[in-house]
Amino acid sequence: MCLAIPALITSIEDKEAEAEIGGISRRISLWLTPEARVGDYVLVHTGYAINVLDQEQAKETLQILREIAEGVEG
Repeated sequence: MCLAIPALITSIEDKEAEAEIGGISRRISLWLTPEARVGDYVLVHTGYAINVLDQEQAKETLQILREIAEGVEG
């Protein structure tokens, strides 16, 4: 099973971006989503942005992931 998670693009340089995922900054590839811009949420899988997400959809998904993590921790 694979998992892709939403990340917020904070800067772009060529075909790579800095993206914030849960307060952690990661370098990701934009080769599959050249339309992505700073401020966009993208779906990230294995270091690649595979889709640009609607902001509300991304926030809802992040909230669900937080709830799952809290359930596992508790």
